[in-house]
Amino acid sequence: MSVIPDHLLRYQRFIGFMLKYWNSDLFRDTAATALDQDNGEVNRTENYDQTPEELVEDLKKMGPTYIKMGQLLSTRPDLLPDAYLKALATLQDDVPPITYEEVREIIEEEIGTRISKAFNSFDEIPLACASIGQVHKATLRSGKPVAVKIQRPGIRKQFLEDLDTLKELAGFAVKHTKVARKYAFDEVLEELRYILLQELDYVKEAQNLATLGHNLREFKNIIVPQPILDYSTSKVLTMEYIKGTKITSLSPLKKLENNLSGLVDELIDAYLKQLITDGFVHADPHPGNVHLTDQNKIALIDLGMVARFTPHMQEKLLELLIALSQNDGEATAGVLLDISEPTEEANLKTFKKTINHLVMDSQNTVAKEMHTGRLLIQMNRVAAENGIHISVEVNILGKILLNIDQIIAVLDPEFDLRKAIRENVNKVMRSKMYDELKPENMFATALQTKNLAENLPDRLNKISENLAENKFRIKIDAIDEKRWTDGFQKVANRITLGLIIAAMIIGASMLMSVPSEFTIFGYPGLAMIFFLIAAVGGIILSYTIIFEDE
Repeated sequence: MSVIPDHLLRYQRFIGFMLKYWNSDLFRDTAATALDQDNGEVNRTENYDQTPEELVEDLKKMGPTYIKMGQLLSTRPDLLPDAYLKALATLQDDVPPITYEEVREIIEEEIGTRISKAFNSFDEIPLACASIGQVHKATLRSGKPVAVKIQRPGIRKQFLEDLDTLKELAGFAVKHTKVARKYAFDEVLEELRYILLQELDYVKEAQNLATLGHNLREFKNIIVPQPILDYSTSKVLTMEYIKGTKITSLSPLKKLENNLSGLVDELIDAYLKQLITDGFVHADPHPGNVHLTDQNKIALIDLGMVARFTPHMQEKLLELLIALSQNDGEATAGVLLDISEPTEEANLKTFKKTINHLVMDSQNTVAKEMHTGRLLIQMNRVAAENGIHISVEVNILGKILLNIDQIIAVLDPEFDLRKAIRENVNKVMRSKMYDELKPENMFATALQTKNLAENLPDRLNKISENLAENKFRIKIDAIDEKRWTDGFQKVANRITLGLIIAAMIIGASMLMSVPSEFTIFGYPGLAMIFFLIAAVGGIILSYTIIFEDE
C-alpha cells in the first residue's frame, strides 16, 4: 500500500474516533477537569453515552499508540470516573499476545542462539501482555528464574507513524485554536513522543534497572529486578524474576494481616532520595508497575520511563516539597515562579493568590483522597491560565506523586503524605550534604577556590587602579539602545514622509492654476501626477501605521 493511503487511513481512524467522542459527556467532563474548569458547573456522573468497555475496545481498534495513551490515562484518577479507570487499567494486561513462534524467532534473532540453548525452560504462555511487548517466565541454564520481555514486531514503525499523524494535527490545533496554544499541545506531544521512544529501547531500560538498583541498594524492603545483560538487546530484555502481586490486587485479608505502613515510609524515603539526591527517578510508579512480593517487599518494575533532574532542579524541587509539606502557599508560588518563564501577558498577582488558596484548601488531606499529586497538576494549569510556563519537571513530579498517592491509598489509606515528606526530607537533606562533602565532590569546589584565590589580587589591583584614575565604569543594560534609536528614526522618517506628501499636495494645488497642454481628466497633467503620487503615498503610510506598527 502506498504512503498516501496509509496516511489517509490514520487520519480517518483518528477523525472517526474524535467525531464519536467529541460531543460526548465523557469527553466534555474530562476536558473540563483537565483544564481546571470544574467549578461546580461540571456534573460528574457514571452514566455516559459510551460505556467503559466501549472506550477500551475503540482504543484497541485505534492501534498500539492509542492503547499506550489509554494506559497512561488509566493512572489519572483526577480526570476519569472509577469505572473508566478500571476498564482502561485492563489495557495494561489484556492485550492480545503475539504467538510463541514469533517470540521464539525474535529471541533467537536478537541473542544469536537457539532459545532451547539459551534457556533451560521457557513458558510459552506469557505472564502479561502490553501494547509494546509481552513478558514470559523462563529459567536460565544456571537454574535462575528470569522474566523475558519481548518487543512486538513492527511496533516502533507503528508508533512513529501514529505520532507523526498526531504531530501534524497538534500543529494545526496550536495554529488555529487558543486552548491548544495556551496548553502547548505540540510540546505535550513532543514530551509524549520522547517518553514512548525511550520505552521502545530495552537497552536503555536495562541500564535504568541497573542504575536504580544501585541507587536504592540501602533500602532493604525496596527491590529492583536486575537485568541479565548477556540475554538483553534493544528488543529483548531479560531480568530477574520477582514473584509478587500488584498493589491494587491485594486482598483485604492480606492488608489486615500485615501492617504495611512501614513499607509506605520506606517507599516515600526511596522516592525522596531519587528526586533530591540522585536526580534519577522511576517516573511511572503506577500500581501496575509496583508489586508486593511474598516477603512483603515492594518491587519497582518496568523502568522504561525515567526522569532525570539537574542539581539545580533537585534543589528547587526540594524547596517546593518543603513548602508544600508546611502548607506554605506563598513559598510554593515563589518556588514555582523561580523555575518558570512568565510571558508578557503573565498575571503574577492572580497566580500567587490562586496557588495560595489551593495550598490552604488542601491542608489535612490523607492518602485515600489522593490530593498531593493532583495539587501539583492543578498548579500547572493555573500557571497556563495566567500566562506562565512552568518547567516540565513540575508536571513530571505531579504525575509521580499522583501515582504514589494511589499506591499509598491501597497500603495505608489514612497515611499523611505531606507529614511523611516533612519528616523524611531532613534525613534526605543530611544525606545529600554528606554526599557533597565527599573528597571527590569537594575537588571541583577546591579547584574553583584555588582559581579565585590566584586571580583575586590582580582583579582587586585593577579595580583600585581604575578608581584612582577615575576610569571605573559601570555598564547597565537597562534599555535596548538599538531598539530605542530605531524607534526614533522610524518616527523621524514618518514625519519627513508626511511633510513630503503634504508639500506634493500643496505644489500640485499651485500647479492647477498654471495652464498646460498636457492634461489628465481635463486637469493639468503634472499637477494630477503629484496628486496621485501623494494619494498613494498617504494610503500606504496610513496602512503601515494602523496595521503593521508595533
